[in-house]
Amino acid sequence: MARRIAQLLVGLFCYGFGIALMVRGAIGVAPWDVLSQGISLQTGLPFGFVTNLIGVAVLLLWIPIRQKPGIGTILNVLLVGPSAQVGLWVIPEVDDLVTRVVLFAGGLALVAVATGLYIGARFGPGPRDGLMTGIHRRWGWRIWIVRTAIEVTVLAIGWLLGGNVGIGTLAFALLIGPMVGVTMPLLRVPEPASDEPTPREEVTT
Repeated sequence: MARRIAQLLVGLFCYGFGIALMVRGAIGVAPWDVLSQGISLQTGLPFGFVTNLIGVAVLLLWIPIRQKPGIGTILNVLLVGPSAQVGLWVIPEVDDLVTRVVLFAGGLALVAVATGLYIGARFGPGPRDGLMTGIHRRWGWRIWIVRTAIEVTVLAIGWLLGGNVGIGTLAFALLIGPMVGVTMPLLRVPEPASDEPTPREEVTT
């Protein structure tokens, strides 16, 4: 349990910090972050606070699809935004393209590791991933169709609001899946043997 909690907290902080690195890279960000940037630009609210608000809004969408949040889901909503804002405070803006590419690449790698950490802690998915899997479970639509539809929608809205869409956005879309496919198995906390029901228990419960 101690390892799981530590992984969850470290993973969520690193996730937000990785987002900040990609934002400072300024070559494009992930679709949900494009939406956060666009809303932030239009309202004047801090990027991290907008990230929190979007997380709350997405979590409310879990209600009609009967998806239940875990403690990891709630902490994701509460912690990723502030950690991203801390990252934006400490990471300066840069003009040099090479440096910006390095910042983006570092942010992408950190987000991949952070995803493996917090999902591997087994405390529940983030609100955005939970929305995707919840819609899939509720109506049987294919995961890739649901994910594509959601991300294209938020990307379009964010772009119209002024969010940063660029080569980094495409790189994130193409690379994050394979990268997380490596980090999640490596960082998943094994379930105790006692958690597995015996054949007799399966019959009687």
